[in-house]
Amino acid sequence: MTIRQLRTLVAIADTKTFSEAANVIHVTHAAISQQMRALEAQLDIELFDRSTRTPELTPAAHLIVAKARTLVDAYDNLVPSALGDGGLRGIVTLGALRTTLTGLTPKAMAALKSKYPEIGLHIRPGLTGALLTEIERGGLDAAIVIKPNLMPADITFRELAQEPMQLIASVDETEVDPVVLLKSRPFIRYDRNAVAGTLIDNWLTSKRIQVAETMELDSPEAIVSMVHARLGVSIVPDLAVKPFDTVPVKRIGLGSDAPIRTLGLVYRNNQVKKRALDELFDALAHVIEMSPK
Repeated sequence: MTIRQLRTLVAIADTKTFSEAANVIHVTHAAISQQMRALEAQLDIELFDRSTRTPELTPAAHLIVAKARTLVDAYDNLVPSALGDGGLRGIVTLGALRTTLTGLTPKAMAALKSKYPEIGLHIRPGLTGALLTEIERGGLDAAIVIKPNLMPADITFRELAQEPMQLIASVDETEVDPVVLLKSRPFIRYDRNAVAGTLIDNWLTSKRIQVAETMELDSPEAIVSMVHARLGVSIVPDLAVKPFDTVPVKRIGLGSDAPIRTLGLVYRNNQVKKRALDELFDALAHVIEMSPK
């Protein structure tokens, strides 16, 4: 039995299919099958029910996966833990919201790498819910997320910034009342599967504002581009760190009771790369502090 085999088994458990697991760990589907056949032979246990179209984990396999996660995690953190460097060498896997990928994340990672060049960074984009799930599974060391209503157990959330929502319209829009604009212009909705999308939807409901929705997008950059092209108005976060290249749009505040999302860094409470994550948090916080308001 090898760490590679256990890592593959965990990937299959997380992704539910051999094909997706192959994509995650960057091997072929045939290699996945070969590893699992070898592992079953070594353990003398059937790990998969192959009577179904997509092989499913057996009850015994689910128990082994739980132990395998602990072993893989311990292996990945063996050197940092033994040397006491807290992860300042080796790989740190970071999840990041897409809204941070063109401003906050690259600036902070550049600062971190400049100070600690021996840290390797693997960055994976995603929505808050999916990133928190990966943190719980051990698939990520940390993630930049929006604070949800309910924080999973054994997860630390460290606040970075408060980002109020704002209305955006094309630069040649003459109306400045956000309620009038929302009621009279086509509305481009922020994905309701995102925490920000839910905050926006709840605010519209509380204000009894009926919008004429024309599309729903999960990309803030795409939303801004659509608004810039005069296809409607939208509500998006006022980012703590603006993107490098900002498409010109008119930005209008929603008032004192505008919905606010809380941006922060999350990681498991028992994270052994604590020093590296402290440095990561400091880099993010410094970039936010120095960013023009």
